[in-house]
Amino acid sequence: MTGASRPRATVREVPRDSAGGFGGTGVPPASPRGRPVRERPEARRRAAPLDRPGAFEAAGRGVRHAWATQVNLRVHAAIGLVAAGTGLAVGLSPVEFAMIALAATIVVVAEVLNTAIEAAVDVASPTHHPVAAIAKDVAAGAVLLAAGGSVVVGILVFGPHLLRMVDR
Repeated sequence: MTGASRPRATVREVPRDSAGGFGGTGVPPASPRGRPVRERPEARRRAAPLDRPGAFEAAGRGVRHAWATQVNLRVHAAIGLVAAGTGLAVGLSPVEFAMIALAATIVVVAEVLNTAIEAAVDVASPTHHPVAAIAKDVAAGAVLLAAGGSVVVGILVFGPHLLRMVDR
């Protein structure tokens, strides 16, 4: 087939019902070859982030759940607040304070993600499974790495200030 090119497959418009769905099935129709028909990108409707206030409510519920059920989250948040208070007491620069705040935030976010991963693994594998245990261990390891990194940041930021206070 030299010189001749294959005709490009065309994407046909997928008929939708008045609610924008696929006839109530939620599944696009299949092509004659049995493959799902792709819709044109311009036909997709995208919701603006602020059109979905329910997402903020769901996020709030998730944070409240993690706060209520995870002791380590509360411990990490308390340590972050102590670090922030200490930063104010020793007179950290705005950049140093931002570094401490960012390190503490990363630890708290890692703890919340760990909670989400553990919950998802519990749903996917209600009985003990070695791979599920690995997923949970790796998520907990991410929190440990974040906490270790925040300790390093704390030593690097607070170290010079504390040494100055000791030398007086």
